[in-house]
Amino acid sequence: MDHKTSLTQHIKAPADKVWAVISDIPGSAATLSGVDSIQMLTQGPYGEGTRWKESRTMMGRSETVEMWVTQCEPPVPAHGGSAGGGARGGSTTVKALQGGADYTSRFALAERDGGTDLTLTFGAELVNPTRLSKIMMAMFGPIGMRITRKALAKDLAEIAAKAESL
Repeated sequence: MDHKTSLTQHIKAPADKVWAVISDIPGSAATLSGVDSIQMLTQGPYGEGTRWKESRTMMGRSETVEMWVTQCEPPVPAHGGSAGGGARGGSTTVKALQGGADYTSRFALAERDGGTDLTLTFGAELVNPTRLSKIMMAMFGPIGMRITRKALAKDLAEIAAKAESL
């Protein structure tokens, strides 16, 4: 059983500035009000294999989840050398396993109208689901996804605010 949702936020900033925000894992607790703390598990620049523990409070409960980057394609600088030309595209995928579920978050950047559309696609899939977990997901999955979608929309708005302030 798989649950997915996708949201897009238009950001009045070039893709390279948006990328700078989403790839700044150590700084994400300062950017995202839903993130309580970050503990880096790997050193070096953001890329495939980057790992960290992220603590968030959702529905009044704090949880810490280990996350890692499985795919990373930074934006490509625009051609032509024009001042303020920005960058094009870019995407990254982050995974986490928690409570019997496999979570995937994919961020995709696309230039549009002098800014960047940041699309976040989030999915949750049960790992080795039991009959009971399937029933519980059918009953409570839609509620959980509504709560998750609201939290993701807030994250995107906060990413936009940070990128637009750079």
